[in-house]
Amino acid sequence: MLMIRLARFGAKKKPFYRVVVIDKERARDSKAIEVVGQYNPLTEPATVKLQHDRITHWTKNGAQLSDTVARLLKNNPVVAAA
Repeated sequence: MLMIRLARFGAKKKPFYRVVVIDKERARDSKAIEVVGQYNPLTEPATVKLQHDRITHWTKNGAQLSDTVARLLKNNPVVAAA
């Protein structure tokens, strides 16, 4: 089963996360199938960059969202192009 979840990067005490599509059984920082976003909790306000079209594609193909990624999607809806 595929999951869309966070993978931790960055230095000690300075986390930076990538939103990745990965097999559920793999380790947190294992090689991902695709990187679909970024999340930096250290900036004020926190920086969230998501590829909503790719996330929609993977969820339609059976990928599950982690609780944290679901919250990020809820708090950062798709912005309609002008």
